[in-house]
Amino acid sequence: MSGRARLALCAAAATLLTSCALLPLVSPATWIFQAAFLLALQTGVGALARRVPLARPLTVAVQALVTLMLLTLAFARHQALAGIVPGPEAFQHFSALLRAGADDVGRYSIPAPLSDGIRLMVVGGVLVIGLAVDTLAVTYRSAAPAGLPLLALYSVAAGLSGGGAAWLWFLLAAAGYLMLLLAESRDRLSQWGRVFGGAARTPGPAPASGAVAPVRTGRRIGAVALGVALFVPLALPTFDGGLLDAAGRGYGNGAGNGPISSVNALVALRDNLNVDVDRTVMTYRTDTSDTQNMYLRIVSLDDFDGTAWKPTRRHTEDVPGTFPAPAGLSGDVKRATVRTRIAAADWYAQDWLPMPYPASKVDISGSWRYEPVGRTLNGDHGQNTRGVQYEVTSLMVEPTAHQLATAPEPSPAMKREYTRVPASLPEVVAKTARKVTAGSANHYEQAVKLQDYFAVSGDFRYNTQVQAGTGARAIANFLKEKEGFCVHFSFAMASMARTLGIPARVAVGFTSGTPQADGSMSVGLRDAHAWPELYFEGVGWTRFEPTPSRGSVPSYTQQFTPGSAESAAPKPTFSSSAAPSAEPSASESCSPKLRKLAACPDQSSAAAIGPREDDGHWTGLVLGTLGALLVLGVLLLPLMWRTRVRAVRLGGHGRSEAEVAAHTLGAWAEVTDTAWDHGIAPEESGTPRRTAERIIRLGKLEPDAAAAVHRLAEAVEQVLYAPRPRPVAGLANDARLVGKSFGAGASRPARLRALLAPRSAVRVIWRFSDFRTRLRTRLAARRRALFQRPSSQNG
Repeated sequence: MSGRARLALCAAAATLLTSCALLPLVSPATWIFQAAFLLALQTGVGALARRVPLARPLTVAVQALVTLMLLTLAFARHQALAGIVPGPEAFQHFSALLRAGADDVGRYSIPAPLSDGIRLMVVGGVLVIGLAVDTLAVTYRSAAPAGLPLLALYSVAAGLSGGGAAWLWFLLAAAGYLMLLLAESRDRLSQWGRVFGGAARTPGPAPASGAVAPVRTGRRIGAVALGVALFVPLALPTFDGGLLDAAGRGYGNGAGNGPISSVNALVALRDNLNVDVDRTVMTYRTDTSDTQNMYLRIVSLDDFDGTAWKPTRRHTEDVPGTFPAPAGLSGDVKRATVRTRIAAADWYAQDWLPMPYPASKVDISGSWRYEPVGRTLNGDHGQNTRGVQYEVTSLMVEPTAHQLATAPEPSPAMKREYTRVPASLPEVVAKTARKVTAGSANHYEQAVKLQDYFAVSGDFRYNTQVQAGTGARAIANFLKEKEGFCVHFSFAMASMARTLGIPARVAVGFTSGTPQADGSMSVGLRDAHAWPELYFEGVGWTRFEPTPSRGSVPSYTQQFTPGSAESAAPKPTFSSSAAPSAEPSASESCSPKLRKLAACPDQSSAAAIGPREDDGHWTGLVLGTLGALLVLGVLLLPLMWRTRVRAVRLGGHGRSEAEVAAHTLGAWAEVTDTAWDHGIAPEESGTPRRTAERIIRLGKLEPDAAAAVHRLAEAVEQVLYAPRPRPVAGLANDARLVGKSFGAGASRPARLRALLAPRSAVRVIWRFSDFRTRLRTRLAARRRALFQRPSSQNG
C-alpha cells in the first residue's frame, strides 16, 4: 500500500473513531454502520481522484459531489433523478428532513430516537467532517490541522452527552488523531521526536525486539499530548477540569471583565416550548399580590442584524451589593419594592439567572457575573441555575399613560444604538409600521397601536404549528401570513418600533406562572416567553405584550387618554398560565382546555422570526453550483487526461532494457504530443531526426529547447537501433524544457487551446476505437469456437 493510500485510510479511521462520541446521543446506534460505509466510499473516490491525478481543488469538488450523490441515494432516492442525481424535489426533501431532525433534537432527551431527520444530521455530519479531514490530511498533506474538524466533532458530542463513558470516546478520538499524525510521515515524526527520544543510539543494526523509532517516538508524543490535555487544565483558573470533565458546560466568560459568551438565549426558549410534558422549572414566593406582572426575565436581545435578534457581547463585572438605578427611570414614576424568593429545579441548568425586572439586589451563592447594561446575571466557571435558591429585590415600576405619552426624546446615543435596523430589512416592515400608527401624536401612542395591531385588530393568530423561517424577509412573511407565536410577535413589534425611531429590544424569560394552593407560584417550561421592551425617557425600558392569548397586557397600555394626569386602567388579568383565555389557537393538535390555558407547546427556532421562507433561492444556488461543477468537469476532461499521461510518461523508470526503452519512447511521445497540441501535427512515417528538425523549425524553439529535442531524438534512435539501449539521464527534464519553450513562444489563445483542448487528446478516441475493434474480434472468435462442431472421424 502506498503512503498516500495508507494516510487516506488513517484519515477515514480517525473520523470514524471520533464519530463514536456521537453514539450515546442516539438510539439505536445502527447509523454508525451506514456512516462507515459511506465514509469508505468517499475515501475511495478521493484516492481515485488523486491517482488520476486531478488538481487538488478538483479532487475536493469530486469528493463533495459524490458525497452529495451518496446522501441522495441514502435519504432522497425517491425524489432524485435516477435515484442518485439530486434535483429540486430532493433538496426540498433534505430541507424537510433537517427541519424534522431539528424538531426532534429539541423535543427528545438523550438518547434521542433514530428518526430519519436525526439520521441525516449525524450521518451527513460525519461525512462532512470526513471530507474536511481527508482534504487537509491527504489531499493537501497537512495532517496536523486535520485535528481541528475532529476536535469540533468530538466537542459537540462530548458537550451534549456527558456521562461516565466520556473518557472512552476521548481516548478513541485521540488514538485516531495520533495514528493520522504517525501515518503522515514516519521520517518527519522521527526527526521531530529526537527531543523525546533520549540519547543517540550507537551504530549498528536495530534490536530485534521493540518498536521502531518513529512508532516509539509517536507513543511518547501521544502520552505527553494526552497528559497535557487531561491534567494541565486542572491547574488553570479558568477551567473546571480536563477534557474528560463532562459537567463543565457553562457559558461564563471566566474571571475578569471579559465579554459574555454569545449564547443565543432563544435556544433555551425553543427547547422549553417544544416539550411534550410540561415540567416545573422553578417555584417562587413574592410579597406582592400583583403576580400577573411578575415576568421572570433571563436576558435581553438588542443586536438586530435583519435575520435574528441576539444579545450584544458586553463586558461583565463582579455582582454588586446593590445594583445601580435603572437607566432612564426618574423619581416621578411610581414604584414599589418587591422581594422574591426563587428556587430552581434540580434538573434545570440555565446559564442566565431568571429575575424580575428591574432587579436592584440579588442574594445568591456561587460564581456569577453582572452585566450592567442588560442588568442580567450570567454564570461563570460553569455555574448555572441547577438547584440554586436565591432572593431578588426588584422594583415594580408603575408608569401612567400620561408619563409615557409626555416622555421626552431619548438621548442621541440611546437612539443610535437601539433604533438601528439593517439595510436588508424589507421596506414593507417600516411601511406597515407607519400605516398602523398613522395619526399618533407621540411614541407612546405608536407603541400602543402596534401592540393592539398584533394582539387585537390585525387578525393575527397564535399558532404553535407555524414553522419559523430565517432570512431577511422572515418578518415580511410573518406580516403577510399573520400566524405565529411569541418569538414572531416580539421580533416583529420590536423591529417595527425601531423603524419609527423608538428604542426597542426583545426580552426572553418566563411569564409569571401558575398560583399554587400554598401561596407560591410554579413556573413551567411552557411558560417560556419572549416580549418586546421599548425605552421611554423618564420611565426606562418598558414591557409590552403583542402576543395574543399569552402573558398579561400591561395596565398602562389598556386604556389611555393622552394629556390627562392619570389614566383609568382596569384591573389586569392573570397571565395565560393562570387564567383562561378566549383567544383560540390555530393548532389542531391542542385541546380546547389547553388552548384556554395557553399551554400548547410551541415550535420555534433559535434565531427565527418568521414562518417558513421560500427555499427557492438557496435551492437554485445549490443546483446552479452542481450544474457548474458538472459542466466544468466535462470541460476539464482533456486537461486531466493530458496531465495524467504526462505524469506517467515523465515519471521514474528502472534500469532494465525494457524500462529504459519505455521511458525514452514515453519522453519522445510527450514532445511530439506537445508539438501537436501547439499545432504541429505528427508524421508517423518520419524518422526521429527528421521529426526533431521539423518540430524545431515549425515551433521556432530556442537553442536550449532545440538541443533538448536533438538529445531526445538521439536517445530514441539508440533505443530503436542499438543492440543494448543504454539509459540516458535527463530525458524527462528535456521534455519539460521543450514544453516550456512551446508555451513561451505561443500566444495566449494558443496556450489556452493547448492547455484546455489539447489536440493530442484525440488519442483517447483512437484507443477506444482500437479497443472496440479488438473486443469485437475477440467476441467473434469466441462465438465461432462455441458453435464450431468437430468433424466426425471413423477409424
